[in-house]
Amino acid sequence: MNKTSLVIMAAGMGSRYGGNKQVDGIGPNGEILMQYSIFDALEAGFNKVVFIIKPEMKDSFAEKFGNKIAEHAEVAYAFQSFDSVPSFYKIPEDRVKPFGTGHALLCAKDVVNEPFAVLNADDYYGKTAFRTMYEELQKLAPEGEATMVGYRLRNTVSENGYVTRGVCKVENGKLTDVVETFKIKPFPDGTIRDVNFREEGDILDPDVPVSMNFWGFTPWIFKQLEEGFVPFLKSIEPGNIKAEYLLPTVVGDLMKAGKLTTSVLHTDSVWFGVTYKEDKAFVQGELKKLHDAGAYPAKLF
Repeated sequence: MNKTSLVIMAAGMGSRYGGNKQVDGIGPNGEILMQYSIFDALEAGFNKVVFIIKPEMKDSFAEKFGNKIAEHAEVAYAFQSFDSVPSFYKIPEDRVKPFGTGHALLCAKDVVNEPFAVLNADDYYGKTAFRTMYEELQKLAPEGEATMVGYRLRNTVSENGYVTRGVCKVENGKLTDVVETFKIKPFPDGTIRDVNFREEGDILDPDVPVSMNFWGFTPWIFKQLEEGFVPFLKSIEPGNIKAEYLLPTVVGDLMKAGKLTTSVLHTDSVWFGVTYKEDKAFVQGELKKLHDAGAYPAKLF
């Protein structure tokens, strides 16, 4: 069997959620969302799992999760920290969070040498999404090709606050643009709007495909991430402690430069996640339904 990795970005601090939501038991038997992704990925054919975490998380993370997963697949760790930032850039004293999803994936370049999918630790992506992604990864050219799973915008918003989504434009099954769109929220009239620039917001198509950071790449992407990270750091204005090197933006820039073609995969799977504390009860209910329907065993690992 060809080696195919699942890379999980788990170094986030979960600031909006008010805690470390990546390790918050949410399933009926205390499962965390990351465990469902791993279970579904291994079932689909993936045989290696890479965790991107903070260095200080390593021991406790391995004890709680990694060692159990290692009984079923190869496990590796990558560490997202300021130590991976080039020395010419001085980290602002007030900066706490690392530099976003593009930076997170770049930190895994030394432990991933095969086709891989990368996703967030705190989202539920659905079984068929993993099967579709696995099949597509086996077809990717070694260079210049990528893939992503697109979800309908209406299935990814929260009634409890704003969300950020990579809004996608697709032609003939290929991604032509992805725009990181901030402050998306549903309105009482049933519309979904982007209120980043004005209070009344710009109405968005509820069925537009959006990126939930479920991407498929070959190791070729690491060189591209590395080459783009330095210009990104140099572009940060003094005093800006929130600038992020975002994976959807990197993909969009590569496509505009003619370096990358990205297929968009469609799935009947339903996405859900916990952005705010108030989202938790809904997700708990949905997971219980899946267990009760037999989609998952009583114990995942």
